[in-house]
Amino acid sequence: MDPVLIDATAIRRLDLRPLQVWTAHPLKSLLEGGPVLELQFDWPRGEDDPRELPECSEPRLWALRADARHPWLPLVLERDRGSLIRHVAMVVPHSFSSSEGLRFEPQALELWITHRLMQLDDLCQQELGRSMRGNLSQMAATLGYELDEGFWALLD
Repeated sequence: MDPVLIDATAIRRLDLRPLQVWTAHPLKSLLEGGPVLELQFDWPRGEDDPRELPECSEPRLWALRADARHPWLPLVLERDRGSLIRHVAMVVPHSFSSSEGLRFEPQALELWITHRLMQLDDLCQQELGRSMRGNLSQMAATLGYELDEGFWALLD
């Protein structure tokens, strides 16, 4: 599927309509489709602006709104080209350096992942009638977060 373009107008207006092509589908089919949604942001920055996209407040606010409205979003965001990591960087405190790259604030990432895994596990059970814990664990691993072996047992 083609990437979804989030342009500056949508970002400024907190307009989630670019996601309509996805939200028009039943949640069950989205979840079964796996992590294939790629978001591309078109946010203008000056030549002398050293910030990475997740450090710009306007795209971050758009991502926060999208995350709040569509909590399943991280589960369907593609992982190989950076859409998932970029999205999480927009909603979770982090730092960026040219030598170390993106570094999430550890406690913030742990809280976000734990909350999201619980939420998405319940959502998958409700919508699909089955678990997607393998996919959820892979999502966490993509973000550099290793789940404790007993995590899922706590939820059973």
